[in-house]
Amino acid sequence: MAEQIVLSATATTTSTAQPGAGGRPKLQHAWLDLRDPPPAKGSLDPGPSRGRIDFQFNPRELTVSKSAKWDRGSQKNNAKSDPPQFKGPDPSKLSVEMFLDASDVQDASVVEKVEQLFACCVPTKESLRKKPGSPPWVIFSWGQMSGFPSYVSSVSVKYTLFTPDGLPIRATATVGIEEISGEHSGQNPTSGALTAQTVHTVVAGDSLPSIAWREYGDPTVWRVIAERNGIDDPMRLPAGTALFIPAAEDLGG
Repeated sequence: MAEQIVLSATATTTSTAQPGAGGRPKLQHAWLDLRDPPPAKGSLDPGPSRGRIDFQFNPRELTVSKSAKWDRGSQKNNAKSDPPQFKGPDPSKLSVEMFLDASDVQDASVVEKVEQLFACCVPTKESLRKKPGSPPWVIFSWGQMSGFPSYVSSVSVKYTLFTPDGLPIRATATVGIEEISGEHSGQNPTSGALTAQTVHTVVAGDSLPSIAWREYGDPTVWRVIAERNGIDDPMRLPAGTALFIPAAEDLGG
């Protein structure tokens, strides 16, 4: 039994846009939020941020799939098959294409961006020291839409344009992302779905209590934001940091 969802959106070649008729929001580009593997063994909460990979162009489609394991027994001489027995869900999977283009920049190539993607399939140096090794965890995000904590299971790159001396300047990368198994704090009950949540960009003068007051009307719940974003020191909040703000209904009692 499997479920597959395809989300479509128009690709764009610009990074900013002015609000149009009807109060449409400004254009926001998708990105992969890279996180350290959890510092505690067995934890399902991603560690601190280790940067992000920005999409140069927004994807045209996102394919999200979810499947379940079933077992159907059989007995000799039965006219009908036995009812299936549910054996548990498989992890959610997301597939997305990234279009890379450096043809308008002199002496530039798409190799660096491709290497960033390939590095997501390799254990981090920190995790190798602690063992077992783990690649960075990733969360696909696009505006107010955020995916599930996951890892990059595959990267396939097709180079489509080269300079006369063989430097690749255009490519399409197909990135496969697979959900980290288990329940995750703050995740929508429909595990593995792309869920809407607020993303706040830190500005000068912001603090976690002030953000909590603005979002929830209660400055004392700032720890929820800190835990969601892997912040160990709430006093260090650099301007420009993108913070995921859990929905109010996910705060619990």
